[in-house]
Amino acid sequence: MTDLTAPTGREPALRALPRADGTAPRALVLGATGYIGGRLTPRLLAAGYRVRVLARDAARARAFPWGRDVEIVEGSADDPEAVAAACDDVDVVSYLIHSMGAGRGFEDADERAARTVADAARAAGVRRIVYLGGLHPEGADLSPHLRSRVQVGEILLASGVPALVLQAGVVIGSGSASFEMIRHLTEVLPYMPAPRWVRNRIQPIAVRDVLHYLLGAARVADDVSRAVDIGGPDVLRYGQMMNGYALEAGLRQRAIAALPVLTPGLASHWVNLVTPVPRSIARPLIASLQNECIVKDDAIDALIPPPADGLTPYRTAVRLALGRVEADLVETSWQDAEVSGAPSDPLPSDPDWAGRTVFVDERSRPTRAAPDDLWSVVLGVGGENGWYSSPVLWAVRGWMDRLVGGVGLRRGRRSRTAAQVGDAIDFWRVEAVEHARLLRLRAEMKVPGSAWLELRVSPDGAGARYAQRAVFFPRGLAGRLYWLAVLPFHGFIFAGMAVRITEAAEAIADER
Repeated sequence: MTDLTAPTGREPALRALPRADGTAPRALVLGATGYIGGRLTPRLLAAGYRVRVLARDAARARAFPWGRDVEIVEGSADDPEAVAAACDDVDVVSYLIHSMGAGRGFEDADERAARTVADAARAAGVRRIVYLGGLHPEGADLSPHLRSRVQVGEILLASGVPALVLQAGVVIGSGSASFEMIRHLTEVLPYMPAPRWVRNRIQPIAVRDVLHYLLGAARVADDVSRAVDIGGPDVLRYGQMMNGYALEAGLRQRAIAALPVLTPGLASHWVNLVTPVPRSIARPLIASLQNECIVKDDAIDALIPPPADGLTPYRTAVRLALGRVEADLVETSWQDAEVSGAPSDPLPSDPDWAGRTVFVDERSRPTRAAPDDLWSVVLGVGGENGWYSSPVLWAVRGWMDRLVGGVGLRRGRRSRTAAQVGDAIDFWRVEAVEHARLLRLRAEMKVPGSAWLELRVSPDGAGARYAQRAVFFPRGLAGRLYWLAVLPFHGFIFAGMAVRITEAAEAIADER
């Protein structure tokens, strides 16, 4: 079977080339906590680079397995001071950020960040910029998101710093939004009414091959500055991709009917209803499929030879992704992307509550289970494991959130058994993890205020004590009315959680 972890970064063709003085080069990763960046960063370290990352939240970057091995600069890509500090003494910048919002604002944000990075890289004497852009046909009317990615590539190419713009289409890998959309559409729908773009030809690429090209791009000669297309070996229609997934997943092939009436907006609503991918992410993905996107030439081969075992066929990429999901080894996921407009401030300490309106629901329950057994249940809440109380009420709340444009309950979680700061768990974001003691979740659902859920574990005699606290800071009258409206349900939801979480821990203890 093909190695699930390739490339590692240790391959001779991908190893870092030392500086003229013999020291290791320094790589700056923008978007290190994202889907691609979270996988590229450890491979750059393995390849011999000194790695620096620019992150809005340093704590989130440190929570990654590689977090203690990199230098972290806290800030955003449109902050000139932070970007200048991040670019200092850097050889290669890997630019892996792209807004997934809507409206004119996201295009302005993308342009502002690109110009900020271009100016800082030029001033710092950066040797190369590597940008992962979008595969697109020449001269076509592009979607706003794809057009913005093309513009970012052009800005970086005009920066005065040698830039290599890698233009990729649909990326297939465990945890990628494109893969999850294909996966859930295929598994949920035996018959698929779809827009006409299901007949368009596209050239998907495995995430492992994207990483190969990103690592190789850091070594390209200094006189190369251009855009090149990258893609896998298969050119397929979107319907063929769905049925290729069905074959690998052991499902019957799906009947697909192309309809002329499903616009990108309507199609994104449809995807929002039947898959965990929310409309805010589905819409740009769907809009990028309006044109045929296939690799125009093989110019990349002269710059970065393909992997030694060849590019990954589509069905092999699907098989590898399914293997990762089954083994609970998803390295990074679209689920953990930041939600535009969601509260991001941490829970204030209790003394800071003085004089503020705050609503709290607290529960505590002893259990004869050991603290480690109780912690294993706490750490696994949400996703496939559920919330241990009133699944119907949780499901209804999730659907309400999806209907108003939120991420909903079906976003799930990257891992069934592990959680780190920054991970998404359904419509919550992990804000704090203290091993065997505390899991704090910050709400990203659409609510008129800010909400947190704390789950604590402490030793209690021969067993353990479970403590649970829901905290809500209302925003205006709407926030106060919201709390009063949901208050009657808390007796079912939060009391039930405390009982069933401790019972689940005792069941684990009884099996030992």
